[in-house]
Amino acid sequence: MAKNKLLIVESPAKAGTIQKYLGKNYKVVASMGHVIDLPKSSLGVDVDNNFEPKYITIRGKGDLLTSLKKEAKKADEVLLATDPDREGEAISWHLAHALKIDPASNCRVTFNEITKTAVKDAIKQPRPIDMKLVDAQQARRVLDRIVGYKISPILWEKVKKGLSAGRVQSVATRLICDREEEILNFVPEEFHTIDVKLHEKHSKKQINARYFGENGKERRLGSLDEANKVVQDITDAEFVVESVKENTMKRKPQPPFTTSTLQQDASRKFSYQASRTMQIAQTLYEGVKLGGKLGTIGLITYMRTDSLRIADDALQEAELFLKAEYGEEYVKPTQYKSKKRSQDAHEAIRPTSIAIRPIDIKDKLTTEQYKLYKLIWERFAASQMESAIYRMTSVEISANGHKFKANGSEIIFKGYMKVYVESTDDKEEKTKALPSMKKGDALTASDIESKQHFTQPPPRFSDASLIRELEENGIGRPSTYAPTISTIVSRGYVQRSKKQLIPTALGNVTTDIMKQNFTNIVDVDFTAHMEEELDNVEEGSLDWITVLKDFYPEFADTLEKAQINIEKIEIKDRVSDVKCEKCGRLMVYKLSRFGEFLACPGYPECQNTKAIRVGTGVKCPKCEGEILIKQSKKGRTYFGCEHWPKCDFMAWDTPVKDESCPECGSLLMRKNGRGAKIYCYNEDCSYERKLSRSESTKDDSE
Repeated sequence: MAKNKLLIVESPAKAGTIQKYLGKNYKVVASMGHVIDLPKSSLGVDVDNNFEPKYITIRGKGDLLTSLKKEAKKADEVLLATDPDREGEAISWHLAHALKIDPASNCRVTFNEITKTAVKDAIKQPRPIDMKLVDAQQARRVLDRIVGYKISPILWEKVKKGLSAGRVQSVATRLICDREEEILNFVPEEFHTIDVKLHEKHSKKQINARYFGENGKERRLGSLDEANKVVQDITDAEFVVESVKENTMKRKPQPPFTTSTLQQDASRKFSYQASRTMQIAQTLYEGVKLGGKLGTIGLITYMRTDSLRIADDALQEAELFLKAEYGEEYVKPTQYKSKKRSQDAHEAIRPTSIAIRPIDIKDKLTTEQYKLYKLIWERFAASQMESAIYRMTSVEISANGHKFKANGSEIIFKGYMKVYVESTDDKEEKTKALPSMKKGDALTASDIESKQHFTQPPPRFSDASLIRELEENGIGRPSTYAPTISTIVSRGYVQRSKKQLIPTALGNVTTDIMKQNFTNIVDVDFTAHMEEELDNVEEGSLDWITVLKDFYPEFADTLEKAQINIEKIEIKDRVSDVKCEKCGRLMVYKLSRFGEFLACPGYPECQNTKAIRVGTGVKCPKCEGEILIKQSKKGRTYFGCEHWPKCDFMAWDTPVKDESCPECGSLLMRKNGRGAKIYCYNEDCSYERKLSRSESTKDDSE
């Protein structure tokens, strides 16, 4: 008689997908993430008894745990299939204890992708719970709990109630605050450039060259007088080609995505916040209903990874597919080396099958799912293709003792660039192919342009550049980047302005206190060292209790000194120009986890609060009220009528100010991003136009 088996996963979406792969003898249920954890109301760690955690059932999860216990009793076998990482291993360990399953038995199942083959193969190979992974998670959880619960009360007492400190969040905030200080202290230096437009006699082909120096040496023009002197020297002078150098350059494809590189590229290309990227990726991993022979399938491999490894069968499938699609000369199967500390049990983020092309399933995906899946698919495909080859040309030109340089490039073999072009945080100057020239050719200047410039301070961090900085410094791990940024924004230490992350007064004050009193906690090198120790626990070369015993004595001493040394700091609320209609006081700005709001400073006598009104100056097309800029609970900007909920006008696209539809007189909307356009809000009107260059840089919501 066939056994009844219970398979426990983390999310209902995943449970639904997997249930369709397995027979009627299996029941797949979801734990909804952690069921057991440290209590919220207390430290929950016995620091005097080997840092023993005091785990409890999470509030609100009691009924769920009872239901899981009932299902486990009815089953002949229980398999724990939570996510394939430290966190997932710990959830399985807690479930094993709660359901009275021996953790050393073959009860644990992991799969890197949710496809029928991967799931069925994994179920055939259950294993014991990996206590090294569990201990690494426990060490991180207990360490973070001690830091947060011991420092936060001091900040509440000395600065402001509700503040918090965290082992990774405090370092991330410090990086942003330190960058802002660099920007404020930056002293710009003047310099000048001279660009000339040149062409051969009787030729219209133009060459753009830039001043390099004189008498064979590079020279920086630091003043207007120096620049004017050069312009004077070269005006009416003959420009002669001194040398022409040509060579070819290969540009290798990037490896497939890891968590951090996916978050960075999605931020640059789509302006997605890291948390949004992970939410979309989660849906692609857990399963999408495609219909037909494919049915419901997970489209990508597990999205929390720092490994670059690719499974052998995926490499072979990619090679065959790409040769058929693009030709043998474009394909180069490549296995990439992961960084030293990566969790190589995982794979890189890739499509579960390269044969499922984005365009073929576009109608089955949301816009966001399609964009992210296409990005992942293209990056993986490109990683298995040949390098792009450029012809690079460098020309040196002299005029009256002054040297100019012109550079050109021409792609002669696209290679992987037929599929994907990576993005960067740095602005790259695009170069075009230069016309054919040889040494001794005489050129004529049609235009000489001298420009004044000033050196620029380092840019503020964006989600993408902060994640890169955290990763390069060994701070945090794939699962922590997105929640870290979300935490420091929601708690008011950092605010977003467009893509930039800017420290608030609260963030600066808190960081200063941390730097002066908890040096190690906000020290980049110390935090990176702690991450290495947690990795050593996972590898089995270090005991997790030892990590905590080494950390705690010095930390406890620091706490004691901080309690004495930190003086009471009062952070004054910003005063608005809005009068409280109940008592007449000017209201002040306060911060909640949903953003800023206005509150009466007379609290608790007067408890009046109100949302901050940010108008657009655009009339609502439904009721003539004003359209306001609003924030969703997830921090996304949208536009809604001031008379909500009586008027249900709501839009994600931006209302256009001071212009009506030329065909019907209705409201115009601006859609940004790819396919940017101006279009009429009236569904019965077909008017639309592409955005002009000036319109694409303008923001009507400002």
